Amino acid sequence: MKVLLINNDGGGFADYIEVAAGTTVAQLFEQRMPDANASDYLIRVNRQPCPPDQPLQDGDRISITPTKIEGAKG
Repeated sequence: MKVLLINNDGGGFADYIEVAAGTTVAQLFEQRMPDANASDYLIRVNRQPCPPDQPLQDGDRISITPTKIEGAKG
């Protein structure tokens, strides 16, 4: 199935990707960002917050936005 992945980390990108049926939000994050910690990101499906175990559906829009910006004073 095809979903739109929007990654707002660094330079950012958006692209339609193929994922296996039954893939969860957490599984997609792990596949696409294996060296990152999901707790450092706001992950939304179709512009809504979602649980990590939510299965993706064909046509979903997934956005991944960092909640911590490297180099920013906090």
